[in-house]
Amino acid sequence: MKITEHIQNAKKPLFSFELLPPMKGQSIDQIFEAIEPLMEFEPPFIDVTYHREDFIYKKQPNGLLEKVSTRKRPGTVSICAAIQFKYKVDAVPHLICGGFTKEDTENALIELKFLGIDNVLVLRGDARKEDGGFIPETGGHSYASELIEQVINLNNGKFLHEEYSGPNGTDFCIGVAGYPEKHFEAPNLKTDLRYLKMKVDMGAEYIVTQMFFDNEKYEKFVTLCRENGINVPIIPGLKPLTTKKQLTLLPKVFSIDIPEELADAVADCKTDKEVREVGIEWCIQQSKGLIDLGAPCLHYYTMGKSDTIRRIGKAVF
Repeated sequence: MKITEHIQNAKKPLFSFELLPPMKGQSIDQIFEAIEPLMEFEPPFIDVTYHREDFIYKKQPNGLLEKVSTRKRPGTVSICAAIQFKYKVDAVPHLICGGFTKEDTENALIELKFLGIDNVLVLRGDARKEDGGFIPETGGHSYASELIEQVINLNNGKFLHEEYSGPNGTDFCIGVAGYPEKHFEAPNLKTDLRYLKMKVDMGAEYIVTQMFFDNEKYEKFVTLCRENGINVPIIPGLKPLTTKKQLTLLPKVFSIDIPEELADAVADCKTDKEVREVGIEWCIQQSKGLIDLGAPCLHYYTMGKSDTIRRIGKAVF
């Protein structure tokens, strides 16, 4: 079922969450262990992220360094298939530009259709750690809008090679990312909203936001979206603080603000255990506030760990 249909059919706010694929060498059991404790909240869908390849440098016998591409995680497509088979809930794979050619993307979409997966979250994706900025794959896409166009084309039966085009296209519901505090590369929020509207006008059907810690920013973001003609569901993304290190790490990595009240409370903690309790309570209150604001679904970034999200879910849902 499509995410938009889940939202339309819901009689109360929905609970969903996002998983990180396990590291190479680990089994699907790590995924199931993260999912099991959260199934009591009846998530209609579960997102599975994708991380593009990194590079390592291997020293050769001649003393020179060889740059080698490595993928550290199992395939998102196969994990989505396992989730849908075992739990009978919709798995939503992240589809990214980085590391994929257009052919790779089309093959992945064909495979997703074959597996009965109805939704994709379309993202440009992050730059590799060693790159100064985002570098697209040769023969791939540079922007999420280009990736959306390819999905839309396939939905309309238009394949990369004309001889395969016809009535057997796909029917994916397309989600995109939204940034209540603007994307870090956008010069301002107005510009960011213009690009977001372009994606929605192209065919994106729902938005999932970057994490934030101040509900006023979500409320303002939704208001601005509506004023700019963006009328699709906007799902807030949430993550509880769990370590003091995140006070500086999260703003640096995700270009977000930590409210003074939360930052002060975390700064006063003597241990990460205390930080975790502060973070959980803040997220509980934030979740309740978002429900009061009319959020259609609360989407939690688990980072592969479910214990804190389970405590939040039991207090909210």
